[in-house]
Amino acid sequence: MSLPLPPLSLYLHVPWCVRKCPYCDFNSHGVGSGASLPEEAYLAALLADLEAELPLVAGRELVSVFIGGGTPSLMSADFYRRFLVRLGEALPWAAEIEITLEANPGTFEQARFAAYREAGINRLSLGVQSFQDAQLQALGRIHGGREAERAVSEARSAGFDNLNIDLMHGLPEQSPALALDDIDRALALSPTHLSWYQLTLEPNTEFHSRPPVLPEEEALWAIQDAGHERLEAAGLGRYEVSAYARPGRQARHNLNYWRFGDYLGIGAGAHGKLSHRGPEGGLSIERRWKSRQPEAYLRRREDPRGFVAGHRRLDADELPLEFAMNALRLTEGVPMALWEAHSGLSRATLEARLVRARNLGLLVEDDARLQATPQGLLFLNELLASLEE
Repeated sequence: MSLPLPPLSLYLHVPWCVRKCPYCDFNSHGVGSGASLPEEAYLAALLADLEAELPLVAGRELVSVFIGGGTPSLMSADFYRRFLVRLGEALPWAAEIEITLEANPGTFEQARFAAYREAGINRLSLGVQSFQDAQLQALGRIHGGREAERAVSEARSAGFDNLNIDLMHGLPEQSPALALDDIDRALALSPTHLSWYQLTLEPNTEFHSRPPVLPEEEALWAIQDAGHERLEAAGLGRYEVSAYARPGRQARHNLNYWRFGDYLGIGAGAHGKLSHRGPEGGLSIERRWKSRQPEAYLRRREDPRGFVAGHRRLDADELPLEFAMNALRLTEGVPMALWEAHSGLSRATLEARLVRARNLGLLVEDDARLQATPQGLLFLNELLASLEE
């Protein structure tokens, strides 16, 4: 099966935040409240980074842009307007391109929401995490529950009709009742999309070195089961392991990730994935990443090596698992023919792996689709391990 080039997205990373949260393992660097950021220098670096990447995707249509961090909403609307203007000149855009900005309710950017909308951003993702002040304080967040509710209201007033709320569960000393109250308060704000995921203690974080008291396993299962039922009953369908959306409001950018699409990674520490067509029509996959530290990234503008800190082509034997670990996050899965085409393996070879996963109750019995069962979604790592050679 000869594959066309997949859809193309762009991820832009802003590495600064007011204060580093103790659970966060992203490439984010706290600068304190009221600090002056090198906005002009960073924009110049981003544009130079973009120019260097363009020959790799010349003429390809862009379907989505996601601006993440850090706290991207610390930057001005004009910062993004200027970047998006150049991006629109450089690449054709899909007719209904999705352009998402992450924002935190506790920073001063709420007054900027209307300006962000005018700059071309059409989807907002608010990092609420919880509406409970005690849990927010434990997470190191700089906003309160009421501020989060006001931020959603102001975003709507600014013209954002496509709005995601990020919520976490399994928080320090969180009961099932508190977790469900978070869901209820989020649902009362009528978001089009809700990301709902469990707190995990990641290496190289403060929480990993000094773990807080987290809910017991039984409470975590109760939260997951009741929360899922409540979200589905409210009309937010689960389409990915930790993502729920109203019909037609699934995040296009995230869907492109899980469907093994391509994406440019622009900014400090940003990662990208690009497909390259070989002489016989097949595709090879390249992973690329940029300098992680903001200061080092800014210096790369004057460096003849450019912004790329590293890159590698995936070996053929990596492709089956690479594709599966993305596709299996989707509740509906993907056509089996796509896994066969992306992996380069015969159907007979793939079927031998599927038998193990089906016998464990982790994979749906369907010869036409690669799709996790509800149990498989809960134990995704075990499912992927069963598919390894």
